[in-house]
Amino acid sequence: MKLDHIGIATPDLDLGSEPYLALGFTPEGEDEVVEAQGVRVRVFRVGDAVVELLAPLRPESAIARFLEKNRPGLHHTAYRVEDIHAEMARLRGQGATFLSEQPGPGLHGTTVVFLHPKWGAGTLIELCQHPQEAQVAGGHGH
Repeated sequence: MKLDHIGIATPDLDLGSEPYLALGFTPEGEDEVVEAQGVRVRVFRVGDAVVELLAPLRPESAIARFLEKNRPGLHHTAYRVEDIHAEMARLRGQGATFLSEQPGPGLHGTTVVFLHPKWGAGTLIELCQHPQEAQVAGGHGH
């Protein structure tokens, strides 16, 4: 399992981008909307992982609710898995609880699921399966 990305909540992508631009990072590709999560996302590549800036699309989105309760900043950490269903089953066996029963769509065609922050010792943790891993997950490995 590797770090896939860090999600940073911001009310405005341009304002949230300022420190990353000052550090010398460039946005990777165009901003993307993840309608299912109610966010607009801007990505900055940092080595093998990325920083995702997350801005709410609508007031009832999870990011909008997060920003109402918290200041802008760290929202979640995400870890890349080869087989999200197998990893969910393994973690459930260790008492993990998830925010949804099944994974859903994420950025760039990924499949994602969030672990409950109470299980994550106060941190929202995301599991993230990329499309290419979905093709090799059936026991073939990398």
